[in-house]
Amino acid sequence: MGIKAVCVYCSSSDAVDSVYFDDAAEVGGQIAQKNYRLVFGGAKVGLMGHLSQAVHENGGHITGVIPEMINDKGLACDWANEMIVTQDLRQRKAIMEQRSDIFIALPGGFGTLDEILEIITLKQLGLHNKPILFLNTNNYFSHLLNFFEHFYQQKIAKPQCKNLYHVANNVTDLFAYIESHTPTKLEQKWF
Repeated sequence: MGIKAVCVYCSSSDAVDSVYFDDAAEVGGQIAQKNYRLVFGGAKVGLMGHLSQAVHENGGHITGVIPEMINDKGLACDWANEMIVTQDLRQRKAIMEQRSDIFIALPGGFGTLDEILEIITLKQLGLHNKPILFLNTNNYFSHLLNFFEHFYQQKIAKPQCKNLYHVANNVTDLFAYIESHTPTKLEQKWF
């Protein structure tokens, strides 16, 4: 598969349960061990910090993309190989999308949802065909995924939209999917 850039969206909170930190660190370790490159939001706090620190400790390459307003708070990680400071969140998302081959959502809040849902929407519109994954640690995304089911039941979105993303319940499944993924032809969005 060659070296791939893996974009990971996740929480910047340090207050979350340790199970989320453990999975973030395991994902980071696997990214480095598989010779992938990490593209992430650039912060040294929360799951972002644990994820990127694990990549760093395992000798992996890290690209952080951080908005100026967050960088100015002194929250940028010091161990990134490359740190891109953007004017705003919109520019950050665009750069992360352009530089990435794979997108993963770990547990996170509004920012994580904004980022991963935009990537799903762009795939739905046929603007890319890259793998998108949710790591459903501790059933974190289950309510959101049930809401997606509501979309399909109400014919707001086609049931085939489930093929836009993959849900992994553990880190082993996450990387097994990445390594076996083959792009499929996407259906037209509209009914």
